[in-house]
Amino acid sequence: MKRRIFGPIALAAAALVAVAVYAVSALNRLGETPLGSGSPAATSPEVVARGAYLARIGDCASCHTQPGGADYAGGRAIRTPFGAVYSSNLTPDDATGLGHWTPDEFWRALHNGRSRDGRLLYPAFPYTEYTHVTREDADAIFSYLRTLAPVRQEPARHQLDFPYSTQAALAVWRALYFRPGSGEVTQQASPELTRGAYLTQGLGHCAACHTPRNALGGLRSDAPLGGGLVEGDAWWAPSLTSEAQAGVSQWAEDDVVALLTRGVSAQAGVSGPMAEVVFSSLQYLDAEDARAMAAWLRQLPQRAETAAHGKPPPAGVLERGHEIYHDQCAQCHGDEGQGKPGAFPALAGNRAVRMAEPLNLVQIVLHGGYLPATAGNPRPYGMPPFRQSLSDDDVAAVLSYIRDAWGNGAPPVGIVSVHRARERAGS
Repeated sequence: MKRRIFGPIALAAAALVAVAVYAVSALNRLGETPLGSGSPAATSPEVVARGAYLARIGDCASCHTQPGGADYAGGRAIRTPFGAVYSSNLTPDDATGLGHWTPDEFWRALHNGRSRDGRLLYPAFPYTEYTHVTREDADAIFSYLRTLAPVRQEPARHQLDFPYSTQAALAVWRALYFRPGSGEVTQQASPELTRGAYLTQGLGHCAACHTPRNALGGLRSDAPLGGGLVEGDAWWAPSLTSEAQAGVSQWAEDDVVALLTRGVSAQAGVSGPMAEVVFSSLQYLDAEDARAMAAWLRQLPQRAETAAHGKPPPAGVLERGHEIYHDQCAQCHGDEGQGKPGAFPALAGNRAVRMAEPLNLVQIVLHGGYLPATAGNPRPYGMPPFRQSLSDDDVAAVLSYIRDAWGNGAPPVGIVSVHRARERAGS
């Protein structure tokens, strides 16, 4: 009797699995452009030059070049909560790079997130944003990559935990969080905004860092550009839709352009991963594209959020923090946190100081704060690291003092937060 019952149940279970696999496979094919639907990529000098520019705007080299390695040869580890993904070789090497790839296959990788052999790619490669890149621009980038010197370098195998290392898990993830774009530019209210939206949502892939993710690594649709943890770098990418974090709707356009292309403006400066983005990518924006991106960022709807407030830390912590500030910080940032215009930022009233999430402040104190060297700011001022000279208690105390002083009124920084930041950065 048990065997008679078990047989139909097993068959039904197998059928359900088969249906689920078919459904997931079908969902993964929705919107995908089949191979062979595009024309061969043009290779004129003008197209190659445009491809080089677009690859810069997409910041391709940053992820596809390991420290000390050949440009675009891959091998850089992209840290995720699920393990490390290693970037691929984009040079035209036949054995380990793009040597045998076609323009159609490259387009499919950007647009559909599939490799040459049809394998699903991990979204550490931001095809979730690159899917919005047009076929014309994809072909131009491919034409440029074909002009690079081939480098034979096989990237390391991904180090991902099970089951995240499986194609089945990736297929489910894609069914939940990915649909290929239309391949066409979505029109906005003006040509400038259309271009700005295209650059920021596509090649610029701003959402990949500035949108929070859920437990499975999917971008949260309820908080687009609402700020999130840059897991591999242990920095906080502040919200672009909040004036209390990194929203720029009240800034002059020139200030936004300056921040994007110089790394510093009259309003703020960049550091951490964003400094790398400005250094390797955004400083090369042409004037028209820089203004288009600035215009789009300025028109983003802002959600209501005030600077964080909290109870002041214990008197002993404030006293210790004041001592450290006087000894280590006041010479540059001023006794009253006023800073020095053009050199060192003011800390009084600074929204980066007052944000609810203090992770970036901890990272700057531990590892230093450095503006990127750009054509518009070739010799930037910087702040040295204090990870060797200040203990976790000291860092927590001085940051708690700074966040409380001069009317900032932000919550104190806990020792545990400092310790975790130090561990994340591996120091």
